Amino acid sequence: MSTPDSATPLPRGVILAATPLGNIDDASPRLRQALAGADIVAAEDTRRVRSLASALGVGIRGRVLSNFDHNEEGRARQLINAARSGTVVVVTDAGMPLVSDPGFSLVDAAHDAGVPVTCFPGPSAVPTALALSGLPVGRFLFDGFAPRKAGARREWLESLRTEERAACFFESPHRLAETLAEAAEILGPDRRAAVCRELTKMYEEVRRDTLPELAEWAAAGVRGEITVVLEGGSADDVNVASLVPVVEALVADGMRLKDACKQIAAGRGVSNRELYEAVLAAR
Repeated sequence: MSTPDSATPLPRGVILAATPLGNIDDASPRLRQALAGADIVAAEDTRRVRSLASALGVGIRGRVLSNFDHNEEGRARQLINAARSGTVVVVTDAGMPLVSDPGFSLVDAAHDAGVPVTCFPGPSAVPTALALSGLPVGRFLFDGFAPRKAGARREWLESLRTEERAACFFESPHRLAETLAEAAEILGPDRRAAVCRELTKMYEEVRRDTLPELAEWAAAGVRGEITVVLEGGSADDVNVASLVPVVEALVADGMRLKDACKQIAAGRGVSNRELYEAVLAAR
């Protein structure tokens, strides 16, 4: 295997290195250099990073250690100690570390310890989807994965009703149709979104439409990795009746009615009592 030009040595410390989302040609020369020259490659999946290096024609000379959701907190001290005198490269399965992927515990600890942290930027599903959406995304928020539980998901969607920024989030293909249908119910039939599927891969697909139309499309079945971009709303778009299903969903999840009303009413311009009475009237 070849070794990239090492005229510029890797910096000491922690390097966050973005990996391709799917298309191997998106790998940067700096990623190749990092994999070849690091003292330690901390990978979300050690087998996948070795396969990636092989596909890039790069030999990994350093140690390859696992660094994933369930061990990264305990692994941080070992990696920090190594980064004090050498180079630790952090990679995830696809895209940028820390963006709904492992890496936070190490970077947080590195800053606290005074260990240098830098980034070799590259592919990320978030800006890629935003750019492809064709929606106003000059101001946006990223919310990671949509909540799995119905009550939490409805509450989250309700919080986006008056959010003027575009919202980007990840979703499982198995829950996409349900999430889009609930979004249409809560945010209204005119709100637009873009569903970006299998970004940079052979079957890349971007569908932009209103939420009801997208929900109907997704109900037929969708595969692959999904990133959704949701059009921003209006700060004036609040009514008490729309909050009732959100409260009921929290109650169904085990929360007391009064507590659910208090939680949902907070910051939405309605009183706890008004919302409580609306829920009782709707029953």
